[in-house]
Amino acid sequence: MKKTTRNIVLLGALTAIELLMIMTPIGSLAIGELKITFAMLPVAVAAIALGPAGGTIIGAVWGIGSFLCSMGIGMAPSKMLIALFAVNPFLTFVLCFVPRLLDGLFIGLLCKGLQKVLPPYPVFAITGFCAAFFNTAMFLGSLVIFFGKSDYVQNLLTKFEISELTLITAVVFMAALAGVNAVVEMISSTVLTGAIGIGLHQAKLIEVSAGKTTGETA
Repeated sequence: MKKTTRNIVLLGALTAIELLMIMTPIGSLAIGELKITFAMLPVAVAAIALGPAGGTIIGAVWGIGSFLCSMGIGMAPSKMLIALFAVNPFLTFVLCFVPRLLDGLFIGLLCKGLQKVLPPYPVFAITGFCAAFFNTAMFLGSLVIFFGKSDYVQNLLTKFEISELTLITAVVFMAALAGVNAVVEMISSTVLTGAIGIGLHQAKLIEVSAGKTTGETA
C-alpha cells in the first residue's frame, strides 16, 4: 500500500468506521449467543481499495476492538467474549485478534489475485463473501481449539446435544453455532461489498479496466 494522501485518508476513514461498528450497536444485530456483525465490511473495502496491507491493518483494528468488547468496553458488548475473557484473557485476545487480522490479509491477497482474471463487480462480491466466510471459519475453529474444554463451550455442546468433540462433531458444532447468523453475514457482506466497491470505482477511488483492477494495492 503506497503512502499517498488518498490512501492515508481512506485508511483513516475506514479505521474510524470499523471502530464505530465494533464499539457501538450500529455495526451488529444480536441474536442469541452470537451476533450478526457487519464489521467485516470496512475490512473488505480496505482489501479492495488498499490491498493486502490495508486489509490487514483494518482487520487488526477489528480484532483489537473485538477484544476490548470482551472486557465490557464500548456499547456493544458480546456475552460470548465476556464469558471467554473470564476463562482466559490471553486466549480470548488471540481468538479476537488473529482470525480478524488473517481475514484482512487473506481477502486482500485473494482480491489482488482475482483482479487479474475477473471483472470488477465479481471481484468485489467474492471478496465480501470471503471476508465473512473466512472470519466465521477461523473464529469458530479457534473457539473449538482454545476453549473446547471450557465449561462455557461444554454447556453449548450440551445445548446442541453433542457429547464429545471430535473432528466431525466439531464441524457440526461450528455449523450449528453459526447457523443463520453466518448465512446472513455472508449474504449481506457479498451484496454490500459489491455495491460499495462499485461505488468507489465510480468515484474514481479505485481504477478498474476491463477484467482487471489497476488501482494501487499493496
